[in-house]
Amino acid sequence: MSKIERFEDLKCWQAARELVKEVYTMSDEGKLAGDFDTKSQLKKAALSTMNNIAEGFGRYSRKDFIRFLDTAQSSALEVQSMLYVLSDLHYLEAGSIDILRMKVGDTKNMTLGLIRYLRESENKR
Repeated sequence: MSKIERFEDLKCWQAARELVKEVYTMSDEGKLAGDFDTKSQLKKAALSTMNNIAEGFGRYSRKDFIRFLDTAQSSALEVQSMLYVLSDLHYLEAGSIDILRMKVGDTKNMTLGLIRYLRESENKR
């Protein structure tokens, strides 16, 4: 694995950035555009995913980094859970929800992969 020098180099952060972009774009579509509370919560959860990855990267210990990554993947799951509300209430088209589900899954899986890598490399020390 090549040396990561900036949080922007992390694949999970890049995926989270794409998720945030998609959430913000789709927040102005359909019935979601008029539900300010739900839209705000969805945006906050997506932002939390991206920002916790960045914040954890800046921590001085691997344990802290892992803790922030765990918070990030939990926030991604919050977005995933909210997608059921958006679907059940027909706030967005099914295709838009599918795109968001895919981006959430990518972000969560990459973040969990980094957590696994960090834990395994720590155990090899």
